[in-house]
Amino acid sequence: MKILGIETSCDETAVAVVEDGQHMLSNNIASSMDLHAKYGGVVPEIAARAQLEMIIPVLEAALEQARCDWTDIDGMAVTYGAGLGGSLLIGVMTARTLSISKHIPLTACNHVLGHIYANFISSGTLPGYSFPDQIPQFPLLAVIMSGGHSQLALFKDHLDYRLLGRTKDDAIGEAFDKVAKMLGLPYPGGPSIATIAALGDEYCFKLPKAKVDKYDFSFSGLKTAVLRLAQEQIGESYEFPSYRLPERLNEAQKANIAASFQHVAIETIIDKVALAAQEYLPKCVLLAGGVAANQKLRHELQRALPCPLIVPDPKLCTDNGAMIAALGSWQYKLKLPLADPYRLTIEPNLSI
Repeated sequence: MKILGIETSCDETAVAVVEDGQHMLSNNIASSMDLHAKYGGVVPEIAARAQLEMIIPVLEAALEQARCDWTDIDGMAVTYGAGLGGSLLIGVMTARTLSISKHIPLTACNHVLGHIYANFISSGTLPGYSFPDQIPQFPLLAVIMSGGHSQLALFKDHLDYRLLGRTKDDAIGEAFDKVAKMLGLPYPGGPSIATIAALGDEYCFKLPKAKVDKYDFSFSGLKTAVLRLAQEQIGESYEFPSYRLPERLNEAQKANIAASFQHVAIETIIDKVALAAQEYLPKCVLLAGGVAANQKLRHELQRALPCPLIVPDPKLCTDNGAMIAALGSWQYKLKLPLADPYRLTIEPNLSI
């Protein structure tokens, strides 16, 4: 069964073809990140406009890469939430039109669940990808860490899950972006922080961990603590504007602040996940979302767990069509209700 997945929830225009939910035949992505970098974050109108221009070329490239034509596609899957409203509309309206015109069934996918299902892709024909050594086994814990989501869920089986905890404010990826902006580092913040943190001392500054419910997360206080620390380091009061910090901080200060922030942010995740692993005894833990590409997080989390940690290839951590095609494959296998191509609507605030 070959499923074509369409993902346009944020700044990527992504289409992929996955066979039987595990074998990746294509994964084509056009990003508008360069257009957003000078603003320090994604501008929704710019993202949607770029996706409108790129969706058809990306679709055609994904089919060509998979060596398929439309007659080979057994079903389509599209992200209908969560995400930016304008961006979601581009993908959903494209999928609806193709479903009707090509007479191909359509299933609607949750973007957050899609990130989890990137871990079920175990092989592929494309060069430059690495795949997990083992297929995830249930029960399992799924840790979703991205710019918009910080969630911990317990899965008993495919799509049979219970949400244990979520962020109370900023997601971890959002916190990385905001701290990077305070330090004058390029967007996206995750890779920029990781790079400069390697040059700093993670124990240089003591930053606070949020005290929230057992499995919930909070990164807003940590972000504010970094702001106060940076102001203190240059001898200014709390009234000093954050946008002027980069010109006053020296490179050593930036590296030490970044390292200290990353250390506490990662330790916050590890504390929660390790506690859940002790309580629920999963057969494995899945790490998903853009922050899952952080190598320090991967290394430290595996050391803290009594079970295997499964992570996708870094190129499958950020938004991509393959994860949606993989999730869609399981929705077809489990015979979930199909989406009505005449009525499917977007849900920007969808959660798991």
